[in-house]
Amino acid sequence: MNRYQEAGVDVNAGYELVNRIKAAVKSTDRSGVVGGIGSFGGMFDLGELHLKHPVLVSGTDGVGTKLLIAQKMGKHDTIGIDVVAMCVNDVLAQGAEPLFFLDYIATGHNEPQKMAEIVSGVAAGCRDAGAALIGGETAEMPDMYSRDEYDLAGTVTGAAEKEDLLTTAQPQAGDVLLGLPSSGIHSNGFSLVRQILFKDHDVQLDDRPAELQGKTVGEAILEPTRIYVRQVLPLVRQKLVNGISHITGGGLIENVPRMINDNLQAVIDHSTWPTLPVFDYLQRLGNLPLADCFQTFNMGIGLVLAVDPANVEEVQAKLAAAGEKSYRIGQLQHRPENAEKIEIK
Repeated sequence: MNRYQEAGVDVNAGYELVNRIKAAVKSTDRSGVVGGIGSFGGMFDLGELHLKHPVLVSGTDGVGTKLLIAQKMGKHDTIGIDVVAMCVNDVLAQGAEPLFFLDYIATGHNEPQKMAEIVSGVAAGCRDAGAALIGGETAEMPDMYSRDEYDLAGTVTGAAEKEDLLTTAQPQAGDVLLGLPSSGIHSNGFSLVRQILFKDHDVQLDDRPAELQGKTVGEAILEPTRIYVRQVLPLVRQKLVNGISHITGGGLIENVPRMINDNLQAVIDHSTWPTLPVFDYLQRLGNLPLADCFQTFNMGIGLVLAVDPANVEEVQAKLAAAGEKSYRIGQLQHRPENAEKIEIK
């Protein structure tokens, strides 16, 4: 054992990890990728996209304290999907196609099998989004993290024709708001979730409360974040969508207004889609006012599209053909004086 290993960093484990993840990384290859993992930097040839005026759109995010649930359950193969989803759905909201992704794992101890499970989830998310995993970093930092702890973050770069970018200028009064269902909590609000479950109550992750319809608490709250690129990007390219809002931290209340100008108001009827069981459970257990739920959670809607009324039928048909449900959850209108940019009825 050399002095670096004595200090807590095993470079041989790093070499083993690279070998373990080669196949997963390779499975995400797409047109534009240059070379493979092992170089000092990931490379991508934008010329392969044949864009006339390409604009790069980048996003970076993590998974937050949802990681603590994955670590507590010893389940590491889906948390990578979450980090990809949080990033690619954001660039999709600007009208861009996700091109390539880089991940970053920091841990107290590089256990190659565990790290490879995390990367396998990242690769699965990248395949779903059509993005190539072209690089990343696994940092072993024993003085910053305990042996079993890790943090996970990622960065995606996408591209779009400049004229095709979605901005707040496109949505108009009268546009219909279509909600695409979430799979559950996704990756936001977990500090409140953990307080309700583990501080306010002594909930066990293998409990099966009636509201969760046969799922354990752990299974329900660790459900991976959905990725909407495959279903929605074709609609963007066909100019059938005027705006997109990714419902992340702050819920519908904070995120829907981000896709519209200040002279517009989004009016949403929350009775138009089914509330997922996990939110009913958390609201009851935490004795949460409905307003708090909408301020913190996605409440069953992961993505909102602003669509011209003339295109709604076509958009919903195309979504259904792609296996995607959609709900007419509201509309845009001229914003009344002194009113908020969103009203949830």
